[in-house]
Amino acid sequence: MTAATTITARNNRGTTTDGRTPEELRELVSHWGAELELAPAEHIIEWAVATFGGRFCVTSSMADAVLADITSKVAPGVDVVFLDTGYHFVETIGTRDAVQATLPVNLLTITPVQSVAEQDAAYGKDLYKTDPDLCCKLRKVQPLADALAGYDAWATGLRRAETHNRVIAPVIGWDAKKQKVKVSPLARWSDEQVDRYIAENGVLVNPLAYDGYPSIGCWPCTRRVAPGEDPRSGRWAGTNKTECGIHS
Repeated sequence: MTAATTITARNNRGTTTDGRTPEELRELVSHWGAELELAPAEHIIEWAVATFGGRFCVTSSMADAVLADITSKVAPGVDVVFLDTGYHFVETIGTRDAVQATLPVNLLTITPVQSVAEQDAAYGKDLYKTDPDLCCKLRKVQPLADALAGYDAWATGLRRAETHNRVIAPVIGWDAKKQKVKVSPLARWSDEQVDRYIAENGVLVNPLAYDGYPSIGCWPCTRRVAPGEDPRSGRWAGTNKTECGIHS
């Protein structure tokens, strides 16, 4: 295993410049999107690694290590990007550390430009209460965009079964905002498929998933979900917000 690395978002912008042009990337999506729609997750990742090499990474929220586990078997040493918002549950940080310790991946922890204290000073205390969209932008959306500057493609654990907003998520898609290829190897997986893979492969899972948190975000904006409730209802409960902005 390689040592974990922490990178402040602003320091990772524009680190490499030898990637494909947006036009070339969109052409790849156009050709391979339909071709790989029904392919197994492993084959989708194999294609991404063969196509983009070191300009491909995996992102993980550390709800579980399914995507990191699959990718590490296909491409040991792959970059796994984790956003440390400064508001994570200790269980989430613990899961990140366990992934780093047990999987052959290069774990990169990305932090926002401002610490929580600096953000409070600039925008007022507890921005997640007064303007959750801005808080997500500052602590998630912009840091990830900066972190992905040196990559042509990124893989996400996005699944169509998670929310109605994600039912049309493509396996190979184009992220127009980031100008990157967005790879979702697990897009077609059901909850049952995820659970089966975890059980059969002994995959790390965030302990909160077994404590009433089927969808895990930052602690101020995530609550337990009662049996039978929408699994995503614990995110930004009491507001109209349903996404942080990374996938919209």
